[in-house]
Amino acid sequence: MLPAASCLGAWGTISPLMDRSAPISQTDPAAWTGAANAARRVGRRIEHHASIGSTNDRAREVLRQPGSDGLAIVADLQTAGRGRRGRSWLSPPGANLMVSVPLRTRLDPHAAGLLGIAAALAVRDACASVAPEAGLAIRWPNDVVAPDGAKVAGLLLETALEDGWLVEGVIGIGINANWRRAEMPAEIAARATSLTEMVGTSVDRVALLGTLLGALDREITALEAGYSPVARFRALSWLDGRRVELDLGGTLVEGRVGGIGDDGSLLLDGPDGRTAYTVGEVVRVLDAATAGAVA
Repeated sequence: MLPAASCLGAWGTISPLMDRSAPISQTDPAAWTGAANAARRVGRRIEHHASIGSTNDRAREVLRQPGSDGLAIVADLQTAGRGRRGRSWLSPPGANLMVSVPLRTRLDPHAAGLLGIAAALAVRDACASVAPEAGLAIRWPNDVVAPDGAKVAGLLLETALEDGWLVEGVIGIGINANWRRAEMPAEIAARATSLTEMVGTSVDRVALLGTLLGALDREITALEAGYSPVARFRALSWLDGRRVELDLGGTLVEGRVGGIGDDGSLLLDGPDGRTAYTVGEVVRVLDAATAGAVA
């Protein structure tokens, strides 16, 4: 079974301003098949839901069924979506792209720690295909952000290990596609943005999904072949040089980000020198130009 404790990425908490009983503005269900590609492993088939509890839960449910490896499970509405540290995954009906992909693989202990980075690169590339001039970056461990740190997309990664090897995984992805800041609850709008906000037009979610699945397929194929995504991640790292506060699960540490380690860890320079952190959550950026909570 996949342990929920291995999740990475989130959006935030459920707001009372979000009316989940509102009609779902969904794309024609048949249209989603346009994002499938029989020549790919990831996204060879699409499973669409107008409404579902959680696409990640559905991916976990089908993971060991024949033909489920690389299946893309997409929904217009999640009623029980979740994110990092037990937060709820917040998205209005039919506005954004929410998809989960179950994987059966065998990644050695080093490569296993890079799956989230590889997936984040795929998400960033898909977003950049819509907003190429937006200057999108990645905030460790796997959030796609605008230059000001506003969140555009996030991941929820759940994995299962055997003797240190990653053998199963579910990659859950949420991209703010057509959610304008003016429509977001104030607490979300203060730290998030969307692709439609950046480009000024509505985003074709089916086309975005097709691009995302193609990028994810390439990243996973490369990772399984032994290629590291770290160099490309470093080139897009938003946190480098910024002073941050890192939550290690009840313990807060502060330091300046010195880069990304070869294993995908966050390198933090503090009073006692440089420390590599493979887990944790950046809860505050302390630089004067970007002060405030951004996680």
